[in-house]
Amino acid sequence: MEQTFYKYQGTGNDFILIDDRANVFPLKDVSLVARLCDRRFGIGADGLILIQNAATSDFKMVYFNADGNESSLCGNGARCTIAFANFLNCIEDKTTFEAVDGLHSAHIDGDIISLQMHDVSKIQAFENHTFLDTGSPHHVEMVEKLKTFDVYGNGKRIREGSPYYMTGTNVNFVEQLAKDQFAIRTYERGVEDETLSCGTGATAVALAMYENKKTTATKIKINVQGGVLEIQFEVTDKGYSQIFLSGPAEQVYSGTFKF
Repeated sequence: MEQTFYKYQGTGNDFILIDDRANVFPLKDVSLVARLCDRRFGIGADGLILIQNAATSDFKMVYFNADGNESSLCGNGARCTIAFANFLNCIEDKTTFEAVDGLHSAHIDGDIISLQMHDVSKIQAFENHTFLDTGSPHHVEMVEKLKTFDVYGNGKRIREGSPYYMTGTNVNFVEQLAKDQFAIRTYERGVEDETLSCGTGATAVALAMYENKKTTATKIKINVQGGVLEIQFEVTDKGYSQIFLSGPAEQVYSGTFKF
């Protein structure tokens, strides 16, 4: 069978997008997804995303990591999916859609896609790092000389180590650039390597920096390897709400594959 695909990227986080509203894609074929995401033997991507029909929202997003396994929320992947849904005429400039962690709202303003994240009420601050879940689990750690830091080696060690070894975690290394601006580099589980951007990671870093009093800003710029993301949020007595992840997303190319 021949399948059309579209390649999208959001600040360097790249994804294979497929219109699966006819429910023909083999969801359980882990090896197929991994092969398609392989950068030498396949199309190449950080993940693969399906758009499917949903009963009570505009569409359903089904996300697979590059290793072929269905995974937790991917923020940049969701933003690319919103751009794809707009391309398919499923939505206009506003949407509510279903992801693995429930319903999300989003809006489009030109080439900027803004995704509303779920509220965050629990942030665990330790002596040298912070841990929180922004749709995916994130370890956040400040370092010096981020540009030359060994993200792969240290990220892999933390991702697989205690207390994360049962389910693993994404790992973000952070350097402060200004009062309201931080640079990050992220090791992503499922990709098992550094990626050029991570949306849920950028969100986690913004909240962790505010929680740890590194900033008083509630609109924070996050410099990732592939560009700049913006995180905006409100502080409440229960934690953080009205959290929005914003940045560009674009279609790179399209093609077909057989399976």
